[in-house]
Amino acid sequence: MTRTPEDHLAAVRDLVGTREITDLAPTAAVGHTLARAVVAVEDSPRFDNSQMDGYALGERHLAGGSFPVGPTVAAGHDPDTLLPGGIADAVVPVMTGARLPAGTAAVVKVETCTPPDFAAAETAGRVTVPAAPAGQFVRPQGSDIAAGSELLPAGHVVNPRTVGVAAAQGITGLPVRRPARVLLCTGGDEISEADGAGSAPNSATIRDANGPLLAALCARHGITVAGHVRTSDDPAVFRALLHGAVTTHRPDAVITSGGISHGRFEVVRQVLGDASGTGGTGGTAWFGHVAQQPGGPQGCAVFAGVPVVCLPGNPVSTAVSFRLFVAPALGEAPAPVTAVVDRDLTGLPAKDQFLRAVLSVDDTGRLTASPVGGAGSHLLAQSVTASALLRVPAGAELSAGQTATVYPL
Repeated sequence: MTRTPEDHLAAVRDLVGTREITDLAPTAAVGHTLARAVVAVEDSPRFDNSQMDGYALGERHLAGGSFPVGPTVAAGHDPDTLLPGGIADAVVPVMTGARLPAGTAAVVKVETCTPPDFAAAETAGRVTVPAAPAGQFVRPQGSDIAAGSELLPAGHVVNPRTVGVAAAQGITGLPVRRPARVLLCTGGDEISEADGAGSAPNSATIRDANGPLLAALCARHGITVAGHVRTSDDPAVFRALLHGAVTTHRPDAVITSGGISHGRFEVVRQVLGDASGTGGTGGTAWFGHVAQQPGGPQGCAVFAGVPVVCLPGNPVSTAVSFRLFVAPALGEAPAPVTAVVDRDLTGLPAKDQFLRAVLSVDDTGRLTASPVGGAGSHLLAQSVTASALLRVPAGAELSAGQTATVYPL
């Protein structure tokens, strides 16, 4: 049975379900999507304040002229203690961000006045100010957001500016879906037991690239790695290792890499079940093909009550499949967008191709996608500069300048 990428994503989402909403500290919530709207708890700004270092003018001062200088209002100081009755005859020196005295109609910049500095005006006891329109350089209370208004909409992806907004409102927790905890499962007898770039595998083994790759992808997409277990090509050994790790870590899901195709040692498929749903330990399993390249072989299962998302083992296939199916279902993934292709592209028969591509903005302001590296699922080094997956529909003939769907990485 063959699925479309959309069908398989829907199946993965159905398998892993939805996690509960929790409050995360704003800094910890960066990159996460708000599960519900957040309302402002107070006006922002909290009070009328000055946009400039200058003089607060009352209505009587708006036409300009020479006036006495009142007491200085610094940022953070309550003007009511200095001017209980608000602005009267004198104009009032105010600093940027300072709360404005009652009766303020406008603010003029100090450098436009005579003398053009506060010290000289204070010494003289008078200052000549220019005419000003009402409201000039005044930041009215609530002009950014009013208390009770929607501050952040549901679906908003928290960014550093969100953190500043929350801090300004005194909000200490933002509602997001609890980050998923996953158990990573990589390996096989062809993978060297030694870790690290400096370790030397024997002549018939390779280093584990997928374990570190998946851990980094989880971090990129807001997923917590609860643990990591290595597979063995012996089904009984693998079953015992996986059961022990699931029992210990109790993850929300298991992510496997490799062992799901049609070879003699496809241990993940053997243990978790075949395409008919038999042979697994937790109910119906699905192993088959998704009409895409790379990453055709895919699987879903349940083991010891825990959902398992089974990815193909070639590194590029693992990375592409994670972005398309794991990141949107268990973590945070940018929505697909449309970009212009920079060259002619021909689709594959009967399957969509996901090319690694670099996104840029051309001279006309259009988002442009440029394929990078080869199409092979083992060409990991050639994919490192990619910033998106470029989808070429099956059988398509795309000409340079036409649009296509891209998935930001």
